Amino acid sequence: MMRPSLAIVLVVLACTQSRDEKRQYAAGVAAFDTVRAVLQHPRCQNCHPAGDAPLQGDKGRVHAMNVQRGPNGYGAAAAGCTTCHGVVNPPASYGPRVPPGVPDGWHMPGPEEKLVFVGRTPRALCEQVKDEKRNGGKDMKALREHLNTSLVTWGWGPGNGRNPVTTPYATFVAAWERWAAAGAPCPA
Repeated sequence: MMRPSLAIVLVVLACTQSRDEKRQYAAGVAAFDTVRAVLQHPRCQNCHPAGDAPLQGDKGRVHAMNVQRGPNGYGAAAAGCTTCHGVVNPPASYGPRVPPGVPDGWHMPGPEEKLVFVGRTPRALCEQVKDEKRNGGKDMKALREHLNTSLVTWGWGPGNGRNPVTTPYATFVAAWERWAAAGAPCPA
């Protein structure tokens, strides 16, 4: 019986590794499509617009009353986000127009790292999310921790007849983790 040469073994291993890497890359890109769908849902886009005014509602209307991002993302002087957006969603009996709230404090990203979700192509969104210069200085671990904040999870329980993010939260987190484990690849 002949023994395969070392060169053949190395070639076979290299091809196998290459196939595994391609599969992992493809799985990561597919997982990012789920992540992208969530990030570009109105519940997320409304606080991640291109401009300095947050958006509101499912149609992404510019926020009423000339609300602005402000110097740190928490609103302009004398008009901070938490002035109206308290620490909890009021009960439905308060009516549909009452501003929602979260314990972490309602806010947008700061002006230096707007992290825009509106109108971005999948690739541009992917690259921006991973770029610490444009995402508030967060590495992948810090981004994952951010997904557990009350501000983010509010999107799945927005209260008062607002439409929640359609992708289940557990599905979103699992997709995020698959994408990160694959090296956070971006679509072509």
